[in-house]
Parts: sequence; C-alpha cells; structure tokens
Amino acid sequence: MRIVDIRATTVTVPLEAPLRHANGCHWGRFVRTIVEIEADNGLIGLGEMGGGGESAEAVFRAMKGYLVGHDPARLEEMRFKIANPTASLYNNRTQVLAALEFACLDLLGQAFGVPVHDLLGGKLQDEVPFASYLFFRYPNADGSGEVRTPKQLVEQAKELKKKFGFTSHKLKGGVFHPDYELECYRAVADAVGEDRVRFDPNAVWSTEQGIRFGQAIEDLNNDYLEDPVFGLHAMRRTREKVRMPLATNTVVVGFEQLAANVLDTAVDVILLDTTFWGGIRPCVKAAGICETFGLGVAVHSSGELGVQLATMLHLGAVIPNLSFAADAHYHHLRDDVIQGGPLPYRNGRIRVPSGPGLGVRLDREKLAHYAEEYRRLGSYPYDKDPLRPAWCATVPNDRWADPKDERIPEVPR
Repeated sequence: MRIVDIRATTVTVPLEAPLRHANGCHWGRFVRTIVEIEADNGLIGLGEMGGGGESAEAVFRAMKGYLVGHDPARLEEMRFKIANPTASLYNNRTQVLAALEFACLDLLGQAFGVPVHDLLGGKLQDEVPFASYLFFRYPNADGSGEVRTPKQLVEQAKELKKKFGFTSHKLKGGVFHPDYELECYRAVADAVGEDRVRFDPNAVWSTEQGIRFGQAIEDLNNDYLEDPVFGLHAMRRTREKVRMPLATNTVVVGFEQLAANVLDTAVDVILLDTTFWGGIRPCVKAAGICETFGLGVAVHSSGELGVQLATMLHLGAVIPNLSFAADAHYHHLRDDVIQGGPLPYRNGRIRVPSGPGLGVRLDREKLAHYAEEYRRLGSYPYDKDPLRPAWCATVPNDRWADPKDERIPEVPR
C-alpha cells in the first residue's frame, strides 16, 4: 500500500454559544481542517487538525512532496520526514504530523479490517468516561446561551448532567477575577453533590494567586487543579503549598518536558492531547512513561470534531492508567461532519468505535456544507475577545473581564 494523494478541507461548525476562555473566545463556531490520505488500493484515511483555511490546506498539499509513494505503515519514518526534531526548529509541524498519523492509522486499520485500538495493543475498555466541560459563554444574538453568573453556571452544569450523565465536571476559568471564579466554582461543586469537579484557568494566574485559590478549594471533591500557573517551576512552587493533584496540558506537552517533570516533579497528572503530542502513538508512549513513574493520565480536548474525537477514544481505550474522565468540547457542537451525526454520550461515556480504522467516515454533504460556511465566514481570532477588541491577556494576568457586562457581541453567523 502506498500513498497517492493528500487532500485537506477546512470547515467551520457551529457551537451552542460563544465559549469564553482566558485568552479570548471561540466565536460561536470551531474551525477545523479535515485531512484525507488516499492509498493506491482506493482506501481513504481521515485526519483532523485545529484551525485552518487556505494556509493549512496549502501545508497539507505541500506534504505530497514528502509522502506520495510512502508506505503508511512506516510511521516512524514519516515522523522524521515531517517533523525531524532539529529541522522542526524552523518548521514546527507537530500538529500537521498528528493529522497525518491519524489518517495513516485509519488506512492501516481499514486495510487489516481492525479498529485502530487493535493496532495499539488492544482496548482495555469499551467506553471512555468524559467530564462535562463548563464554560463562561457569551449570549447568542437572540440573547440565548449566556453563562456569566454563578446561577447560570449551575444551571449549565445541571442541564449537562441531566442530558449526558456526567459525574465529573470541569470549569474553564481565567476569564474573570479569581475571587469571582472561586464563587462560581464553589457554587458548581455544591450543586453537583458527590460528583467530581476540576478547574482550569489556563495558566494565567500568578503563583501567589494559584496557591491562594488552590488552598481555598481543598475541601471540595477535586479531581485536580489544572494549569493554575505557567511554567514548571511555578507549578512546582504551587504544588508545594496546595493539597491536591496539579494537572497540565500546557507545561508538559513533549518528552523533554515529561523527563524534566519526572526528575523534579511539578505536575501530578498529564493531560495527553493527540494533536499537541503529534499523534496517538506518542500519547501511548507518554502514557507508558507516566505509568512507570506513577503519574496520572487524562485525555485532553483541543476543540474536536468527530474524527479527532475518534482518536481520543482509541487512545483512552488502550492506556491502563487513564486515571480520570477525559475532556471534550464535543457536547458544545451543534453538528458534525461524520456519518450519523455526533457520536452519542450515554451515562457520561462515549463508546469506542469498533469499525475498521478510526471507525468514523465523512458525511460528504455536511463536509461540503461546512466548507462553504468556512468560505463564507472565514476564520476568527481565537486569542481575541469580541467585546474587548484592544484587549489581550498577560501572564500572569490582571486584565479581567467584568462579570456585570451584559452586552451581546456581534459575531459573524
């Protein structure tokens, strides 16, 4: 089997409402690039990457010069062709490599008639548990969907728990002053009873703020405190004074950082992201290192559609030390580009696909529709706030949004 073509299509898929985060906002939709690798036997493997547009599509067209004629089973050689660690000092292609790896694994699974998890050692569980992903949200143009107050946040948590069965709840913070978000987080924890909770301010606090917030929530049923501060040393200082696990998808996102964390521990739980780490296989490798050194593991979300969600499910199925429910933005989506529509949650879990390869296939009509939507709407600046156009976050941050601001942003629809 040899690669004969690589195609990329950028799409934009609507969200229930604009999602606010420490560095800006998802402006009511996700922009993703769907990658297809065609082999000489007619099979097509699928990959996915965040962001996109003409620049991303051009990058994947350029990969033809590296990979046409390449055997998709030779994944290690592909890694060095695309992301040689010294060459990548000049052309960091980690996320590109990840999307290509997804598609090659999909091809191999289809060729052998087995799901990707069988290629990775076999699944240990049939379903992967997920946490709810609670966001502060801007209202839609009609005023619906807003989450700004503790009451609205509690309503969101209860609604998601009732609809999807979540028993672990994650709040994405870093938007408002830490004291206000502490009030919000404690309200959620009180509302969900015995369920687990976790908090993530995207590393925008000072070390002193991180310590103060962490000590103020020690009585709650916390999974962990995720990325309260930026940098391994700041995390280490926080960990010394806070009595709960610290987690990261920010300061340990590669093997050099993982080695540094093993030698002088700053983080207890590593959130593995199939895109950030360059594919499913590097995440499995990292999980093995975490298992050896007694570190916890969870699966991170970077704003997935169904193709990338499938990679997260196959990853979650094969690692024995998946200590916590996985993250996913997935339930905030209004639709998907895969056949059958969005993969369903049952009792807070999603079933691991059992079909050949990744186990998902494209709905060509939806792919075309959301590609046209992307051409109509274009991209959005992930690191900008639609109601604060001159604003940017600092690290540590002191430029908080105002929780009393009731304005409705004008975002392209």
